[in-house]
Amino acid sequence: QILFPANTHFTFDLFQQFKTSKKDDNIFCSPLSISSALAMTYLGAKENTAFEMEMVGALHFNEVTENTEGRTTRDHLGNVHHQFQKLLTELKKPTDANELNIANKLYGEKNYQFLQEYMDNVKKFYLTSVESVDFKNAPEESRKKINSWVESQTHEKIKDLLPKNSLEFTTVLVLVNAIYFKGQWDNKFDKRNTVEKEFWLNKDTSKPVQMMKQVNVFKFTSLEDIKAKILEIPYKGKDLSMVLLLPDDVDGLQKLEDQLTAEKLREWTSSQNMHDNYVDLYLPRFKVEETYDLKDTLRALGMVDVFNPQRANLSGMTGTKDLLVSKVIHKSFVEVTEEGTEAASSTAVVVNVGSPPTHPFHCDHPFLFFIRHNKTNSILFLGRVSSP
Repeated sequence: QILFPANTHFTFDLFQQFKTSKKDDNIFCSPLSISSALAMTYLGAKENTAFEMEMVGALHFNEVTENTEGRTTRDHLGNVHHQFQKLLTELKKPTDANELNIANKLYGEKNYQFLQEYMDNVKKFYLTSVESVDFKNAPEESRKKINSWVESQTHEKIKDLLPKNSLEFTTVLVLVNAIYFKGQWDNKFDKRNTVEKEFWLNKDTSKPVQMMKQVNVFKFTSLEDIKAKILEIPYKGKDLSMVLLLPDDVDGLQKLEDQLTAEKLREWTSSQNMHDNYVDLYLPRFKVEETYDLKDTLRALGMVDVFNPQRANLSGMTGTKDLLVSKVIHKSFVEVTEEGTEAASSTAVVVNVGSPPTHPFHCDHPFLFFIRHNKTNSILFLGRVSSP
């Protein structure tokens, strides 16, 4: 899975940005949702606009292209879209155990001529289509139409992805991506064991939470030098897992975050490092819902031209240079209970013109978590729980 390193790096780039802007808040997003919505934009980008998206690190697509027998990068950019096609096809495979739904869609202004080649490629690589709407005369109706599609794709978990008045009569293209996941734990928590316990927000402040408990065999590792522990909780069918990163100290999360990189996560969670152990696990029930306007975040990562009316080149979509991206909105939702996890997120890119020795793993202070698709090693969601 060639996309894996690119997606993981993008995940950490995003996380670094969120971490700075949301100092002690909860964080939750789907990097995969964001990168597939951006990749559909990249499919129509040319010249420097495309170069920034692939090279400046915003999407790390250059890593995908460098892995291929040294042929010229430009030849191989189709490779990126190919990899997305493979990944999306793999993730769309139905399973009895969990529900994972990833859906992309393009909404185009009905008076605008999109190139047939672009529409064919979007269908082929991103398993989606372009739908005509009347942004020019009916921006509010168009907004409602898009929102209701997102709602239907995420089992009503994500409502109002595009807020009131976020579309204007100048909008010509909206790229929407929605991702929904509902999973059951491989071993559910017994509700009778859930008790009220204190969750320490910092050394001095705590709040009561519903704390779930189970003692079981989990893949686990303790990182002595980092002063943190890692635990993997598989979902039913074991296609997906939640990976928890817990600092040893109540206020140790910032130190852990500062040391966290894509490479380190890969090393820490590798099969050489994680082993089956009896673990006494405490995990709070939690629910996090977040909305991000990603324009400034992506600019900070080096994707600048695509938002600039003088510089944007998305001529691969229409043959002309008068398109630009005006908004990228991402909304996500996760709920973790005794049964399992329900997570949903959506991105819109708007274009305008106990018996053996057990290890304690008590999530009673701020921690990080990832939801990972194990076969492709893709991080579908990442989050920080500062206050459940």
